[in-house]
Amino acid sequence: MAALFIRLRDRVAAWRGGAVSFKAVSFAMVGVINTVVDAVAFFLILAYATSSLVVANVSAWLVAITGSYVMNTMTTYSAETGGKLSFKDFLGFAASGIVAVSTSTTALVIAANYLPVWAAKAIAILVSFAVNFSLTNFVVFRRGPQASGGRSAP
Repeated sequence: MAALFIRLRDRVAAWRGGAVSFKAVSFAMVGVINTVVDAVAFFLILAYATSSLVVANVSAWLVAITGSYVMNTMTTYSAETGGKLSFKDFLGFAASGIVAVSTSTTALVIAANYLPVWAAKAIAILVSFAVNFSLTNFVVFRRGPQASGGRSAP
């Protein structure tokens, strides 16, 4: 329990110190590219392949996830990964993405009951960013104790 508290305290200190904030900005910049890919794929799939919001959203996510992993490995998390792609990291990244796409799809379907689809999709993108960045930063690409002198770094 004490170790968990120390890790949480260290992560909050890193956020205040700007390390996590910088990563959030970098993640967001990659996310802008990924959002364009996701949105274009979503609307093309919705227009030409299916009328299902869920199928279109999940399909668009599948198109976008690989590029997002590569870009984040090479930029945002290059210190943690050495800029090297790994199947293990990809699986963790994809798992965090599955949580994010599930959450964003739920937000999309709910919001689409009250708003135009484009506005619902915008809300879903924001939800996905918050969930995906949190999981990616604090779970998938966190540094192990060997990389930070005995402490888990942000």
